[in-house]
Amino acid sequence: MTKTPEQWLEEISPPVRTKGILKLFLGYAPGVGKTYSMLSEAIRRRSRGEDVVIGFVETHGRKGIADLASQIEQVLRKRIEYKGTMFEEMDPDAILARNPGVVLVDELAHTNIPGSKHRKRYEDVLDLVAAKMEVLSTVNVQHLESIAPTVGAITGIRVRETVPDWVLEHASEIVMVDLTPEALQNRMRRGEVYHTEKVDQALKNFFRKGNLIALRELALRQVAEQVDRSLESYMDQKDIQEIWAVRERIAVCFSSSPRAQYLIARAARMARRMDAELYALYVDLGQDSSAQDQKSLNANLQFAESLGAKVVKLKGKDVASATAQFVREKHVTQVIFGRSAVEGWRKYLYMTAIHRFLRDAPAVDVHSVTQETD
Repeated sequence: MTKTPEQWLEEISPPVRTKGILKLFLGYAPGVGKTYSMLSEAIRRRSRGEDVVIGFVETHGRKGIADLASQIEQVLRKRIEYKGTMFEEMDPDAILARNPGVVLVDELAHTNIPGSKHRKRYEDVLDLVAAKMEVLSTVNVQHLESIAPTVGAITGIRVRETVPDWVLEHASEIVMVDLTPEALQNRMRRGEVYHTEKVDQALKNFFRKGNLIALRELALRQVAEQVDRSLESYMDQKDIQEIWAVRERIAVCFSSSPRAQYLIARAARMARRMDAELYALYVDLGQDSSAQDQKSLNANLQFAESLGAKVVKLKGKDVASATAQFVREKHVTQVIFGRSAVEGWRKYLYMTAIHRFLRDAPAVDVHSVTQETD
């Protein structure tokens, strides 16, 4: 079939923007190459005909970054006087007036100088995304609000500029810019990250090998969680019911009995060996109403949390159906039930409940852990 000139024109024309996009380049420390990767992508996209500008890129005196930035149109910065000194900040209004397809905004966690449109740069970025632009930005894992205290405990350095975790939920894509700690330290020694006179002090403090290993682990886990959320969202959108065991998720069902702590501990050890996400499920059947039961239940809840489990309270008519529904919704891959070392009708009731769960749940591995009676 021969295409009309209008059809050919429609195919080669750039697509109309229907919504904004936020793409983040995440690193575990300064110097891993976030800004370089962002600029390199921008240059490739500009060569394909996309309208790309720099809203704000900080070179920190690095020649390689400056050379790349010089190849892309830059929106003039806004000059703001504060306490007798002139500062340059990104000018979001000028970017909105220019209305590019793609805009580069470095250092997402930056705090703007008083007198700026917003207090934080991430607020400027969200405005640009709301204006249907695609924003490429950079951030280090230590600047995430929930992670900053952990980084402070590891490195002994207080992280002052942070980004709320919910901002990352606006990101359509997160790219982990990785470099081994040894390679990053070598870059430091060559003066590619900081000026030579600062290198020795930096290597003895924030850039110690142990710190870098821990920070890298935090960044990798952050990206893994993002991937998990993306996969879970995709499976929900496509109504995929079967379990895709890309990552192990373990759920352990516990009661108010003091014996349940043994069960929870077994589940936690299993989760650690598999590097799996652990859920501790309590199904409220309305039977644990006494003060003693509540006291024991709270102790079990606290014990599960102390072992790193995500504690979930469910309501249901029976444990089997409530657990089966949770397993389906959270794409759990393994379930652990506890049983007492009893015979007779109690054993029959236990096996009946297990069979009911297997009937209602998707295909998962089921573990039955025997607990001694009181």
